[in-house]
Amino acid sequence: MASENTRKWAIIPEPNSMTVGEGTVLLPYAGRVNESIAIGDGDFLLAHQLVADIRSATGTDWDIATGDMWSGFIRLRIADSWDFDSQDGGTAGAYTLTINTDGITITGCDFEGVRNGVQTLRQLIRQNGAVLPELQIADAPACQIRGYYLDATRGRVPTLAWLKQWADKLCLYKYNQLQLYIEHTFAFDGMSETWRGSSPLTPADTLEFDQYCANLGIELVPSVSTFGHQYVAMRTQELRELGEFPEDADRPFSFIERMRHHTLNVADDRAFAFSAQLVDSYLQLFRSKRFNICADETFDLGKGKSKQEAQRVGVAALYATYVGKLCEHLSQQGREPMFWGDIAIEMPEILETLPNNVTLLNWQYEPEATDEKIQLVAQAGAKQIVCPAVWGWNALLPRIDDAWNNIARIARYGLDCGAEGMLVTDWGDFGHVNDPRMAVPGMIFGAQYAWNPAGDTAENDLLERISRVEYGDCSARFVALLRNASAQAVFTWRELVEYLELDDGTGNCNTDVAQTIPCLADRLVDHLSDCGNAMTVREARNRMMRNMATTIERIPQANRALQQCMVDIAPIAAHMGNPGITAAVRIAMEGQLLLNRVGFALAEAHDVRDAHDAGDWRPSDYRALARELECWCEAYAKEWNATSQPSELHRIQETVWKAADELRRISK
Repeated sequence: MASENTRKWAIIPEPNSMTVGEGTVLLPYAGRVNESIAIGDGDFLLAHQLVADIRSATGTDWDIATGDMWSGFIRLRIADSWDFDSQDGGTAGAYTLTINTDGITITGCDFEGVRNGVQTLRQLIRQNGAVLPELQIADAPACQIRGYYLDATRGRVPTLAWLKQWADKLCLYKYNQLQLYIEHTFAFDGMSETWRGSSPLTPADTLEFDQYCANLGIELVPSVSTFGHQYVAMRTQELRELGEFPEDADRPFSFIERMRHHTLNVADDRAFAFSAQLVDSYLQLFRSKRFNICADETFDLGKGKSKQEAQRVGVAALYATYVGKLCEHLSQQGREPMFWGDIAIEMPEILETLPNNVTLLNWQYEPEATDEKIQLVAQAGAKQIVCPAVWGWNALLPRIDDAWNNIARIARYGLDCGAEGMLVTDWGDFGHVNDPRMAVPGMIFGAQYAWNPAGDTAENDLLERISRVEYGDCSARFVALLRNASAQAVFTWRELVEYLELDDGTGNCNTDVAQTIPCLADRLVDHLSDCGNAMTVREARNRMMRNMATTIERIPQANRALQQCMVDIAPIAAHMGNPGITAAVRIAMEGQLLLNRVGFALAEAHDVRDAHDAGDWRPSDYRALARELECWCEAYAKEWNATSQPSELHRIQETVWKAADELRRISK
């Protein structure tokens, strides 16, 4: 096998077995793809994928045919029973690929296997054009379920066109499952008060996208919040009485409170009718037999309206009974329930009550996560899918190191514990400020490690391969520079939101927000007992910024490093021929430069830093910084529209404007 250092191409996921010859194979200028009808690809999509990539890479047009009367330089076929033994991949998704002077043959043990082989060949064509290396590959995935989970509800609702582009990319990297996270952004009948103004997805969108994914060999699994994460619904006039704290329904909107206070009062019989209506109407739009009811982070369970019932039966029993009832409701309709496992793992007695056909989605996002929780579920005999994250939430730039550490680690744990697969999550907390295109490196990490969790691929090697395969970067430096840029995020979107939302909208300190900030949570009660008064907004913000003093000191140096990343990445991006990602990366980097400067300015305003510490620039011109923020926000909004419906863009803009107004206020 040729060394990776001696060639200028790569394959992701890396094949399990590959022998590269000394020669090359020249694609004919007028060739044909012959795709066997036995593959079951009714529209010959796989052949069309190859023809499109050949046209893009070489400028030549190829033909498509089927049947043994037609020759084909590229041949796609289903294996005879003797073609595969268990060692070579007798599992779903296995394939072989042979490239030699006689032509190119892809043989799969099923449709998915042929699809996977085609994606490998497409990657080679994109990088090598008409001259391909001689090689033989025998390959099969370790995980039968290789899924991606995309937040489509807490800020961004993707356009249908962009969702199709994303499904195409998932296909290229051999994913076979996709779920969209939905809270309030679906146009359910009778719930217009919940989804109004959110640019909701519609039944027609879903039917079209479900068919599109199926053609690509991707299972689109319905996923909708049915228990927790009902923040928007529980704030409506019609549904607020179903929440644990209906008296709080008219509080000002808060990104942070949306993450904390959103739980149904399941002691009310109307709650199940509400959840069942969501389930019953949504499942009819999907061909998948799986259904994810979510049921995670039910923080308020047993604390509000259901407190009396929780005291009688216990919070764990209250949770288990409701989830079990929903699972049984799905089972009666021939569906296979899935739900997030955080509550069941927190209260392990729940694991013993799970029906046999329920799959636990075991999420762990810590870069240094252990296998304790995965082992716990395995020992309980429950089915599980392990769920790491791409680490993009609450940030303009993706935390690539954290994503790699988390995904590689969780994939290995899942393999060791017999998990059914891996579902890589992509969240949009706090308004989904993160551009979904920034998640591509993390998504590809997931593709690599779901395919081969036991591999010893080094992070830097994988970053180089992603640069070549995904971005067409011959220097193989693009993703490493993006990683280096993200390391310069000192004052992030999260800190900005926390700082601003400490004001509850009336000038008082929002204690719900303060309790989520570690340096304030421990101080709230002590402050009240010491002073006899609640903490003021000024006091809370002072404490928050002083707690960040050591971090704030890094900002001048971080911004110089970030500016250098921008200089280094610009010529690389110019040669990649992808203006969309070039613009997205530039806007994200410029935005982080500004966020760092805002953090420095706020620290200065709270007497955390002196003006002479500002280094090469002085953030004390607050009004000029406010104007820069507002101009940047307009450019950001244009990039938002490249992937997303208007949805909650206005909340991002309002947050930026509030920050600009705060800068002007402290300048007086």
